[in-house]
Amino acid sequence: MALIECRGLTKTFRKGEIEITPLASLDLDIDEGEFVALMGPSGSGKTTLLNLIAGIDQPTAGSLRIDGVDIAGRSRSALARWRCDAVGYIFQLYNLIPTLTAYENVELPLLLHPMSRRDRHEKVAFALELVGLADRHDHYPRQLSGGQEQRVAIARAIVTHPRILVADEPTGDLDAESAALVMTLLQRLNREMNQTLILVTHDAKCASHAGRVLHLEKGRLLEAAPAAA
Repeated sequence: MALIECRGLTKTFRKGEIEITPLASLDLDIDEGEFVALMGPSGSGKTTLLNLIAGIDQPTAGSLRIDGVDIAGRSRSALARWRCDAVGYIFQLYNLIPTLTAYENVELPLLLHPMSRRDRHEKVAFALELVGLADRHDHYPRQLSGGQEQRVAIARAIVTHPRILVADEPTGDLDAESAALVMTLLQRLNREMNQTLILVTHDAKCASHAGRVLHLEKGRLLEAAPAAA
């Protein structure tokens, strides 16, 4: 059984008198430990699919089962609790809190979990070490480069050891060198920690790090590219 199972997954909303369907009757399976890249033109449904899988939004029709459970049927509070435990989200613009240090930004998700200060410290230290920023733990976002900020954001996303890691254009605001470092890090997380990773990108070079590339257009899945070498 796949970790993520989408069947007839559909999302519609109204804009004035117009009904918009960013995702239409999509069927998709993603196995645990896969690295999948979602590509397609703007408005093709990539981010909509990512947000549904992450539990940020809910489908209009169809089912979305994760680890055998249809998360679309959960209440908002239950969905929020599930998301806190199961999903790490990496944003294009980092979404770090400027008044908190790198350490404090990474620690934030752990404050929602019952654990000792010592346990939180060990998890934050491990996450920062993993992204190569242990020596920047006391730096504020304004003291970091864009690539370093994104690596702090990745540390924050993985610090709770989520089953699923989703990334929406994580290199879109970075220069080529920083983007390459971030993608290499994400690939390592997938290969060395068996992290299930779903990436939205417009960049074929970034997508080439994934094991499978899916192409969306007008809310429909067009093709699945072969796994990367």
